[in-house]
Amino acid sequence: MKIVVSHATKEIHGIKVLKDVSMALESGSVYGFLGRNGSGKTMMMRALCGFISLTEGSIEMDGSRLGSGEDFPRNLGMLLETPVFLPERTGYENLRLLAAIRGEAAGDDIRKALEQVGLDRGDRRKVGKYSLGMRQRLGIACAIMEGPELLILDEPFNGLDEGGCKMLRELIVRYRKEGCLIVLACHDREELEFLSDTIYRVDSGSFTLM
Repeated sequence: MKIVVSHATKEIHGIKVLKDVSMALESGSVYGFLGRNGSGKTMMMRALCGFISLTEGSIEMDGSRLGSGEDFPRNLGMLLETPVFLPERTGYENLRLLAAIRGEAAGDDIRKALEQVGLDRGDRRKVGKYSLGMRQRLGIACAIMEGPELLILDEPFNGLDEGGCKMLRELIVRYRKEGCLIVLACHDREELEFLSDTIYRVDSGSFTLM
């Protein structure tokens, strides 16, 4: 998979939240976005997911332009901001309902994803009783349950304890080795330097290679 971002610009209420962003992203690599809240990291990730239209520029995936019959990337897994689930359902039930939308993940895929993030697939607790860290793990499980080729993770370490952070690092390293294209936003520069092949510093909508 190859994604080419060409002069991507997004303007909202007269303010440019993305400013002439260009980059090329390829499978088997981790691309880190480092910047403060509101710097443009999440907006760029939303654009890569096909959730927003650009004011100027384009995003192409394997030659197909997002927004021209390819509104959403194929084989996409994502964790954007704080994951939201149905509080009266179990973790497994939440993932099963979400998986039914696209029909790409079966029960075994969901159970495997839960195990990979350290959640008990047989846990009958409702998500409303989950801790913040457990909900974050469930969000990560949701992102990986369909075996994505493109994995977009926005501040995935938020709410995780030391064991959860270790799990996530190992998961990112494994998916990169398996050829996944990973885009990772994180406040922690050391974490990004450890995990990323390429890092962009993000400031006021501008992306600069570090």
